[in-house]
Amino acid sequence: MQLTADTETQAQTKTQADTQTGAQADAPADVQTGGGVQTEEAVPERTTAGRAVGRKDADGMAVASFVLGLVGLLVLNVFLGPIAIVLASLALWRGTSRRGRALLGLGLGVADLVVLGALVAADGTLSWSIAG
Repeated sequence: MQLTADTETQAQTKTQADTQTGAQADAPADVQTGGGVQTEEAVPERTTAGRAVGRKDADGMAVASFVLGLVGLLVLNVFLGPIAIVLASLALWRGTSRRGRALLGLGLGVADLVVLGALVAADGTLSWSIAG
């Protein structure tokens, strides 16, 4: 009987503590860091599969860098090459699961700039055409 009374007392104490801090429970807790205050909202949310949402974004960046690098070999390489490089770098920095695709996007972005440099050296302008 004593064990049940102790358990009820602990439950009541916990309930009272929760009601006293109820207003603070809704607000994100502040975490002190060296440079200032950071809220817990900075932590990426989890999806139902357990993967971080930020990783899903990084996977999309890896694919986008690959596609833009590939298209940039044919058209608008002055714009698409640097964008592919930046997206691939961000995807790698965020820890994408599509590391190979991000590295391909990075290589294709660099190739875009190399092709642009070769065409500028041959023609002397930033505009070029296949007809010559």
